[in-house]
Amino acid sequence: MHPAPRALRRAVAAASIALLATAVGCAPQPQDDASAKASAPTGNACAKGKLATKTSGKLTVATDEPAYEPWFKDDKPANGKGFESAVAYAVAKQLGYDRSAVVWQSVPFNKAFAPGEKTFDFDINQVSISAERKKAVDFSSGYYDVRQAVIALKGTKAAKAKSIADLKGLKLGAQVGTTSLNYIQDVVKPTQEAAAYAKNDQAKSALENKQVDAIVVDLPTAFYITAAEVTDGTIVGQFENQGGTPEQFGLVLDKGSSLTSCVTAAVDALRKDGTLAELEQQWLSDAVDAPVLK
Repeated sequence: MHPAPRALRRAVAAASIALLATAVGCAPQPQDDASAKASAPTGNACAKGKLATKTSGKLTVATDEPAYEPWFKDDKPANGKGFESAVAYAVAKQLGYDRSAVVWQSVPFNKAFAPGEKTFDFDINQVSISAERKKAVDFSSGYYDVRQAVIALKGTKAAKAKSIADLKGLKLGAQVGTTSLNYIQDVVKPTQEAAAYAKNDQAKSALENKQVDAIVVDLPTAFYITAAEVTDGTIVGQFENQGGTPEQFGLVLDKGSSLTSCVTAAVDALRKDGTLAELEQQWLSDAVDAPVLK
C-alpha cells in the first residue's frame, strides 16, 4: 500500500515552508539608502590596489571635457596639475594605485550624477553633494568647501551690486544642473528667468556679449575667469553658504558602490594629514576673500 496521500502532502508542505523561511531569512534585504551599507570599510574590502574596480588593477576616473582651470591644467586631467587632478591622484595613491594605474575618462557634468550604472569608479568634476543627487549616486566625503560667486563686466550696473537685492532685477546665467544655477533660482530669486547653459564657456560668452548681466560660478573658477579669460570681468561678490553645513564638492560613485566607503576613507585621510589643505594652497591660493553678498 502507498502512504496516505493526505499525510504525505502535509509532510511535504511543512518541509517546504521550513525551507522557504530559511531562504527568506538569508536573502539580501532592501535598504532605504544603498550608500548606507558602505558607511565604513570592513575586513579586507579596501585592500590596497585590489579594489573591485571597473577594470581589475586599474582605477577609472572621470571628468568633463573641457577640463577647466584651476581644477585642471591645460585641459589635460592626466597630467596631475590643477587641484582636482592632484586630488584624484592623491586619492588613487591612498587606495594603492600608482599614476600608471589611473585611467581617465570623459563624462559630461550632468551625466556624472544622473541615474544609471556608471562606467567610472569615481568622477571628480566640482559636483556639489546634495540630498537630491544622493538619490541617484553615492558621494565620498567632501574634498573641498566651496562658495558661489557672481561675475559681471567692469563698469556695468551689475558690477556695482552690493547685495542680493541689487541682483534681483538683473539677467543672470549659470551652467545647467549646477549649484550656481540653484543659487540664482533659490537665493537671488530674480525677476527675470535665469539663463541656463550647457557649459561654463557658453555662460562666459553670453556675459562677454552682454546677453546676460552677470553669471554665477564657484569662487575659485571666478578668480580664474576674471584673471585669465574675461579680463574686463570682475567678481561682484560671493554668497554665504546656505544652511548649517558648507557646500562641498564630493567624488561621485555608482549608487550602492562597494568602493564608496574606501574612497571616503581615502578622502578623510587626506584631509586629516593635511594633504587636501596643501593642494588647495598650491592650486587655489588665488581664491582669496571676496565681498559677501547678503
